[in-house]
Amino acid sequence: MEANDGEPAAKSPAEEEMTTLSRHHFGSSEDTGDVFSVTIIENMKEEYGLFVWPCSIILAEYVWQQRSRFTGASVVELGAGTSLPGLVAAKVGADVTLTDDSNRSEVLTHMRRQCDLNDIKCKIHGLPWGGWDTQTFCLCPNIILGADVLYDSCAFDDLFATVAFLLQSCPSSVFITTYHNRSGHHLIGFLMVKWGLKCVKLLDGFSFMPSYKTSSLSGSADIFYFFHSKVKISVHETCWGKELQLLSSHYH
Repeated sequence: MEANDGEPAAKSPAEEEMTTLSRHHFGSSEDTGDVFSVTIIENMKEEYGLFVWPCSIILAEYVWQQRSRFTGASVVELGAGTSLPGLVAAKVGADVTLTDDSNRSEVLTHMRRQCDLNDIKCKIHGLPWGGWDTQTFCLCPNIILGADVLYDSCAFDDLFATVAFLLQSCPSSVFITTYHNRSGHHLIGFLMVKWGLKCVKLLDGFSFMPSYKTSSLSGSADIFYFFHSKVKISVHETCWGKELQLLSSHYH
């Protein structure tokens, strides 16, 4: 048995104790040909990486509703864990690389299982924040995703170092994250200056969610765009909140 949109399902006999499946639906009867679902294996005994947090559900829904922007894009998800946003991006036609800490082999294995379960092709890459290898240098994403990655202030500096590096590899790229404020915003402002980043709040994370999804979510989350400070942007107010257009960049 599986559950709908984040609700725990009955245990699968093939899975160890405390492992459940959740099914996340995207689209409605009006979205002809575009409706699909993603099934996620969650392990409640593991820390953080193997559980679908609300911010992940919100970011995945954003990807779905903005799917035309993701079709054909090169996408990297940081701290992917259960990988719901990245899997949705792949389903709508993006070339996706899912990343998480290379020291957490069980999480990387779990990410491969998610791809196999949903018959989705993604690249899997161990990427500790603040450090990179030859594979990392080859990444040139148009879009970087991160669901609730700003949760541990001790990791903020390494995270922003990684984001800044990836943004510099493709000057027109953007980092999209769902952020749940846990009082670290002053440090975030300092590190944005340090790493040459700017950000714009796009949306209240619950403002565009279908009601049947928000009913099972708690707390609050906002969607932010981060981009390199050398990139000029134009910001327009739309029904989606703030709409960003990257105009030009000044890299030497």
